[in-house]
Amino acid sequence: MPIRARGTRLTYRSLVVTAVAALMTVLLSPAGAQGAARPPENSAQQSGSLKSGPVHSYENAVRESVWVDTGLDGDGNGKSDRVAVDIVRPREPARQGRKIPVIMDASPYYSCCGRGNESQLKTYDIDGRPVRFPLYYDNYFVPRGYAFVAVDLAGTNRSDGCIDVGGRFDVQSAKAVIDWLNGRARGYTTRTGGDRATAGWSNGRTGMIGKSYDGTIANGVAATGVDGLRTIVPISAISSWYDYYFAQGAPLYNSGPDRLSGYVESPEARGRCAAVQQQLVDQAPRTGDLTTLWSDRDYVKDARNVRASVFAVHGMQDLNVRTKHLGQWWDALADQGVERKIWLSQTGHVDPFDYRRAEWVDTLHRWFDHYLLGYDNGIDHEPMADIERHPDQWSTDKVWPPRATHTTTVRPGSGSAPGVGTLALKPARPGATETFTDDPAQSETEWAADLDRTTGAKAGFRTAPLTRDLRLSGSSTVTVTATPTTSTAHLSAVLVDIGPDTVRDYGSSGEGITTLDDRTCWGASTTGDSSCFKVTRADTVTVDRTVISRGWADLGTYALAGHGRPLTPGRAYTITIGLAATDHVVPAGHRLALIVAGTDRDLIEPPESKPTLTLDLARTSAKLPFVGGAGAFVRATAGSAPATATPRAIHSEGVAPPRPAHRIPGGSRT
Repeated sequence: MPIRARGTRLTYRSLVVTAVAALMTVLLSPAGAQGAARPPENSAQQSGSLKSGPVHSYENAVRESVWVDTGLDGDGNGKSDRVAVDIVRPREPARQGRKIPVIMDASPYYSCCGRGNESQLKTYDIDGRPVRFPLYYDNYFVPRGYAFVAVDLAGTNRSDGCIDVGGRFDVQSAKAVIDWLNGRARGYTTRTGGDRATAGWSNGRTGMIGKSYDGTIANGVAATGVDGLRTIVPISAISSWYDYYFAQGAPLYNSGPDRLSGYVESPEARGRCAAVQQQLVDQAPRTGDLTTLWSDRDYVKDARNVRASVFAVHGMQDLNVRTKHLGQWWDALADQGVERKIWLSQTGHVDPFDYRRAEWVDTLHRWFDHYLLGYDNGIDHEPMADIERHPDQWSTDKVWPPRATHTTTVRPGSGSAPGVGTLALKPARPGATETFTDDPAQSETEWAADLDRTTGAKAGFRTAPLTRDLRLSGSSTVTVTATPTTSTAHLSAVLVDIGPDTVRDYGSSGEGITTLDDRTCWGASTTGDSSCFKVTRADTVTVDRTVISRGWADLGTYALAGHGRPLTPGRAYTITIGLAATDHVVPAGHRLALIVAGTDRDLIEPPESKPTLTLDLARTSAKLPFVGGAGAFVRATAGSAPATATPRAIHSEGVAPPRPAHRIPGGSRT
């Protein structure tokens, strides 16, 4: 589904704010009347922006653990599972009879893998009380009147039950905690005891945040429509687990969700969750067929239930959780008129705290103040989108994609040499073809480097040097008609900006950042929980071409998405390949190119054979989201670019080839 501008459907719904008396403490207590919130004593007025201030003691905060009953028996032991909930909250509000909102990060990584750029784990004292909460959310927000809640998903760390990789056990782990915060579920002071724990200190308003798997759970919980969840901040998050493991039937990894389950579950859970593990094997066949297991883990189809606002963040070069997840989720939310905001960076799978720290913390602070405290601080009227154009250089858009964005069909044509064709509005002549042979040893990096010469592993099509900048904003599709020589075939479609630039090196180990030794501090610290984190800088590389979007498919799914079938050699098949969402400006003097090829090394698994495929160019096309539509493309490709702006033939540097694909959402840096 291409991302599209939807006019007024993309604008924020106006927020009803509450008129209250002046308070002497951190929290407002909205009661539903309209009017601007007055600043309480702990807030600060900076450049007209109302912000909560750090007036509560972090050192003396309440630190406690509760086990919440999920109502499910994932491990089949005849008892309802309890998930561990570690809580840190300011002591003062409860003493004064006031209730506070919650920021929650529900994760499977608190004991196995760690959180953030420094892979922090939870720690506990000798009595099992929480000491360190990973990341800065607790240090920064607890003094400002929020509770921070870190939930161990079922089957991980100190929780009962079994991890089920995005299924109902995972989602219910967090949803049950929101229910408990709102008085609808049971909590206990211990994992096995009968002493009840209540959340009388909470007003029930909850915001979920997290990167990768954690943000995925936030998406899943929002898709249940649970009452009390006011906002989510999914960072590099999955929206459909099928699309994490497959691209239209083409396997993206050589393993399935059972490996991820085994990676994150607690040692204790491994002994009791064999049946759940086996289901993850049996119901997720490596054929790429779309089974009930995958439809149960598709949050996009349930976007109609979302009642929370959404602040989505993603790296446009994320090759772990690809931006297809962002694109289809964003479109579905737009269809439902959900209030939302977006940041798009040039990085790979990286948290905004590690590439735009000060701006991120400030924006997140105001976002939570607005949606959880009810502050009328104007963030809902600010530009919807922040987009990184060059390393550390950002632009904004009032609406994303811009309302002037229109899908335009461009078509490949034959050129002066085989495999080196043109890209224009005019269809190719009937009978025009290009041929390539799948070479699983090559990737998009090699294909892009060879765009100006004939090679056997790809077919490339490019415009002349542009006379004007040309912006793509949203998702693209490429429709291919191909005749294979074998019964199995995989296809890749790649958009490339041909021309010199300096970009974040998303192919490096840091995926666009370099971590330094200095630290900056964000909030209060204790002996066991520091608020100070290593700073980073942009890791850049000078390139002659930049891959801006890609997509893959098993040609055998031509007739029915998610259900492959053997191909008949010599027969032509037509399939439409969805490309990942992006926002990129191809500058004047550069060229826009489309590549169609076979296996994209380290990004999809190869088919059983190495087919030769013949493209019918007259029946092949790309639908691209140009800002300004077809007119913008015509203007950018008309005439001749100045000679000084014409890029030289490209046989030199690009971003490093993709590294072998991650097998868990988060990779080594969850």
